[in-house]
Amino acid sequence: MHGRGIWEILPRMSALAHAPSDPRPAGPAYRAAVLTLVALGVGALASLAAIGLTDAVLWLNDALLISPRTRVQIEGRDHLVQLATVAVPAAGGLLVAALLRLAAPEGRPLGPPDVIRAVQFERPLPSLQGGMASTLAAMISLGFGASVGQYGPMVYLGAMLGGLVRRLRLRVPNLPSIAVACGVAAAISTAFNAPIAGLVFAHEVVLRHWSTQSFAPTTVAAAIGYVFANVIFQRPALFLVKFEGVQHGYEFALFAVLGLLAAALAIAFMRLLLWVAAQAPRSGIPALLRPAAAGLAVGLTALWLPDVLGIGKEVLRFATIEGAFGAGELAVLVAAKLALTALCIGFGFAGGVFSPALLIGILSGAFFWTMLDSTGLATSGVAVYAICGMMALTSPVIGAPLATILIVFELTRNYDITIAAMVAVVFSNILAHRVFGRSLFDVQLARRGADLSAGRDRARLTALRVRDYVMADAPVARIDAVTPAALRRRLAASDWTEGYVTDAEGRFRGVLRADAAATGWDEALHAPALQFHEDTTVMEALQALRGFLGEAVPVVHRGDGRLIGVVSESAVIAAYLDVSTALRREENAVL
Repeated sequence: MHGRGIWEILPRMSALAHAPSDPRPAGPAYRAAVLTLVALGVGALASLAAIGLTDAVLWLNDALLISPRTRVQIEGRDHLVQLATVAVPAAGGLLVAALLRLAAPEGRPLGPPDVIRAVQFERPLPSLQGGMASTLAAMISLGFGASVGQYGPMVYLGAMLGGLVRRLRLRVPNLPSIAVACGVAAAISTAFNAPIAGLVFAHEVVLRHWSTQSFAPTTVAAAIGYVFANVIFQRPALFLVKFEGVQHGYEFALFAVLGLLAAALAIAFMRLLLWVAAQAPRSGIPALLRPAAAGLAVGLTALWLPDVLGIGKEVLRFATIEGAFGAGELAVLVAAKLALTALCIGFGFAGGVFSPALLIGILSGAFFWTMLDSTGLATSGVAVYAICGMMALTSPVIGAPLATILIVFELTRNYDITIAAMVAVVFSNILAHRVFGRSLFDVQLARRGADLSAGRDRARLTALRVRDYVMADAPVARIDAVTPAALRRRLAASDWTEGYVTDAEGRFRGVLRADAAATGWDEALHAPALQFHEDTTVMEALQALRGFLGEAVPVVHRGDGRLIGVVSESAVIAAYLDVSTALRREENAVL
């Protein structure tokens, strides 16, 4: 043992220190039973919660004169309708801002990016209180007519219910992530009456891998969502489309062109969302009033364009009907919905981008068909172009091309229209992925320091810091407590060939080699070949260690130069192997 007068004992943390202990691995039968029960329970709760959120929003829309049906029913009271049109979204903004300020510890709405981050980095979701406040804020936002979507809040609500399973010690590997995915799958299945799309969405967007262990329970949860929505409560379909098939072969080229145009519009939409969110703090409007300002803008616009209010389900359905909208109306609605959605989300309303993307996409697809029809070119009707535009714009926004294709198939039960949408979606994603990224969610996460664009393993390594792998027995000495000769004797008695020297305040001074002959500190110390800092990631360390020849690397604080510790090359490599092994084990897990 080294004397404490010379050596300082430094803390060491490893990835295993953060992993939950599992002293008694459960057997296959137990795991299968637990996963089945979790899928059934989470699927049922998520489905009921999604239905409850939808019904609450519809009730608020009717009570507050936001829905077109109630606005038509009170003919002769135009002043009341106009007052509600302007005042209700603004009042909703005040309520949302106050609720998030007082009840949400995070101070902001929670959504799909938070779900993806929790699953991909094996962390718990944000606080339950924040999730409940965010869901209530989304209900108010949607109910009071803000230009936001309902499917993002549904995804988070389902994930939050699945996240409660983390509190149970059920001794099943990967269970917290799978339970979250079950909640997401059930919510999407319920929302669209599309169990296959719900299953695929959970894997494509949230889990980002396919394993038997995760596939089976998410399938059960998605099926439960479908049973609740379609059998028990008999929820109506999002829209009904009659389509006799693509009549002309050249139209598939037109679907591809529509996909590219939809991608360009999706990129503009996502960049506008991010830009408005970044500019909001510089607007000069107090944070507490920003949602109200956005709501006021929605209300004033709705005096002339009432279709911009709320989710716009009626507009979604009418867009597939030939002659329902003129070309000018479609263009104005697309521009207004783009701007108002970016304003509402950027200024603090709680809600998603899924529904607005569907609406903007279906309107742009209908506009594309209108332009074609005006040229006299024979086509197969507006419905196929509207749906192709809807899915081609939505898929790059949410990063789920396969799920959006399946949504088309499950909504329409029409093979021909699904093939047409598939062509548009493929070309849309090729362009959007190259120019913007995999999805809006991924770009938002990258801006928060969780970049998934280069793969799950690289993202996890980037989330780890080398400071958590410093060695407890590293030979660290204070310059005022020992001489170079004494430090060399200590090194000779150990397995170390280098000592790491600090001053009395703990600031790093340099490295002393065991074979150095100098008697004074000024001559004995030299700069390290490599140096890390408190924010150096394991990924950065791996790249920096290429060609490194040495025993260990000091970790030094950027601000005050204090020595945090010493990390060895083997510790960094071990961290990489631990992450890689954990991911492979998860991706190949069976029941």
